[in-house]
Amino acid sequence: MNAEAIRVAPDWLDLRENADAAARSRELVDDLRNHLPAGPLVVHDLACGAGAMGRWLAPLLDRTQRWILHDRDPDLLALAAADVAVETRLSDVTQLVPGDLASADLITASALLDLLTGDELAAVVDACAAAVCPVLFTLSVTGRVELDPADPLDPRIAAAFDAHQRRATSRGRLLGPDAVGAAVQAFRRLGAEVTVRQSPWRLDVAEAGLAAEWLAGWVGAACEQEPALAADAELYLRRRLRDAEAGRLTVIVGHADLLVLP
Repeated sequence: MNAEAIRVAPDWLDLRENADAAARSRELVDDLRNHLPAGPLVVHDLACGAGAMGRWLAPLLDRTQRWILHDRDPDLLALAAADVAVETRLSDVTQLVPGDLASADLITASALLDLLTGDELAAVVDACAAAVCPVLFTLSVTGRVELDPADPLDPRIAAAFDAHQRRATSRGRLLGPDAVGAAVQAFRRLGAEVTVRQSPWRLDVAEAGLAAEWLAGWVGAACEQEPALAADAELYLRRRLRDAEAGRLTVIVGHADLLVLP
């Protein structure tokens, strides 16, 4: 992301990696394989973080691959390259120009689209489209959140969080849950074929640590957006964390994956 973006903590990326891997659409990967060229592949991974997308996808492609990882955080790039042979590029993916991805046989990204503004998404779409190759974007937030058991405060927290995801910043207004629809429209305007599949997190007792961390961030962002929530949200969060730690809470967090074929 660019210099004004919030830095993503490596611990958070590590905590979510298993849930991300379980959520991503294998169906889209099956379809993707039918549209890749024979022989070795060059894969550009945008805003790669600590490299989780490559660790998940590379074994599923079942052929020789050269991964080029893009991120603006040098520490994350170092983590991504620690155990595998990859090329890293310190770059802001919203500032890519078409030639930057010219070598790509496949472009990937994970948990990126909802963090972009409309102008930034347009720049990413243009850079990807110029490469004339398949694009796989995974785990974009859709705004769907379901908690079981339900709580009367759930809808208000969810609405405030979605508003926070769409908040105005110095870069422009973030797309948040609207990003998937905006990306589909942008690629289709350029003549691409776009397939969308849901890829929700399903967090229960096996992912209690991630559920607790997600809950704290979800409620915190909602209160930042709507400070009047704070008094009720403090007790709400305590209740929810107790339920998560005791294995009594199931959380579904909506995401979607997109496969774009030129």
